[in-house]
Amino acid sequence: MLPQHVAIIMDGNGRWAQEKGLPRTYGHKEGVKALKKTVENAYALGLKYLSMYVFSAENWRRPKDEVDFLMKMLESLIKKEVTALHKNKVKVRFLGDLSALSPALQEKIKWAETLTQSNPNLQLNLLVNYGGRQEIIHAVNTLIDQGAISVSETDISSHLYSFDSPDPDLIIRTGGDTRLSNFLLWQAAYAELWVTPVCWPDFDRSLLEHALADFAARDRRFGGLNA
Repeated sequence: MLPQHVAIIMDGNGRWAQEKGLPRTYGHKEGVKALKKTVENAYALGLKYLSMYVFSAENWRRPKDEVDFLMKMLESLIKKEVTALHKNKVKVRFLGDLSALSPALQEKIKWAETLTQSNPNLQLNLLVNYGGRQEIIHAVNTLIDQGAISVSETDISSHLYSFDSPDPDLIIRTGGDTRLSNFLLWQAAYAELWVTPVCWPDFDRSLLEHALADFAARDRRFGGLNA
């Protein structure tokens, strides 16, 4: 059985490049190629939701030249790829605190979301300036601003950046680390985790299919017992 929603922590671009004696930026360029291939593979395999951790709220701590490179790369990615995604009826959403991005990048994001908003096939969530704790705080503060005195799980879920996506069934992390790194903390409550030591630029269809097969073989009880 396929998961409805797969979320991926794309880790290891910089390490992949450094192990080859190359600059970290080269690893990020190769990581974009892996992202594009993964979206194509997810579409071909019939997934309905795919969330990709593009830039975390903590990534601003990296050297300025690397951050600037990543922002320019994101602008280029939107410009070059969104039209093709639209033709394949892929809906593109950007999740995170987008107010911290440059006005030019915010305009490109708005254009991409507007263009693809009615597309019925795969929904691609790109998490940019995203942090799981920050997302929960944002949801709660929004509810407070609306006059809420108490809140339910449904209230919080409906005010998250990911309000129009189901919780992820499977979270994949590349690069070998076994932590969530502030990724979809609320939504990951019952997600299955799958970690590979392979760094993100080398992630391919065979690894995605391996993760999906492993997911299908797991016994998901959600805190209960199967008969």
